[in-house]
Amino acid sequence: MADIPHIQRKMHRTAFACLGVAVGMVGLAYASVPLYDLFCKVTGFDGTPVVRSSNASEIMDRTITVRFDSNVAPGLSWSFSPETPQVSVKLGETTTVTYKVTNTGDKPATGIATYNVQPDLAGTYFSKLECFCFTEQTLQPGETLESAVVFYVDPRLAQDPDVKDLSSITLSYTYFPSKAGKPVAEATSSTKTIAQ
Repeated sequence: MADIPHIQRKMHRTAFACLGVAVGMVGLAYASVPLYDLFCKVTGFDGTPVVRSSNASEIMDRTITVRFDSNVAPGLSWSFSPETPQVSVKLGETTTVTYKVTNTGDKPATGIATYNVQPDLAGTYFSKLECFCFTEQTLQPGETLESAVVFYVDPRLAQDPDVKDLSSITLSYTYFPSKAGKPVAEATSSTKTIAQ
């Protein structure tokens, strides 16, 4: 009989341990998206450009082509394009490119831009100093907004054996409809390309 309370205590401990593990897993699931996003922004992983406050790089003679891709997701009646489809820049050189977005619809619309860099491995070396991404924009019918992205390609790219022979990088932006500062992806697989 003395063993029954002991067994019940063990069962309660096991049940509480299982409950603790389940709660911990749910907490990690909710924290994983913001933690992954932070990790990508800090390291440039998965084609995410690194955000910097200044450029202390030395400018090299080597040039690389940076292509600009602009897209608008379904559900947002906007046209969106860069001032130029591509630029040739020296490694370490600070460059500014302007994008133009126009609300072509007949009512106000709110959107937010997300971005990435291809190839993925180049994200570590693509450093943005200023960007319009993740800033919610509301445009009235027919209104046009010009926004700039200021960037440089880190000269350390020339020392990385995985990307040292890279001749071009693509910076791709997609505007999504947004609510409360968050993109609303309606059908990201059928994103409409406006300019490449």
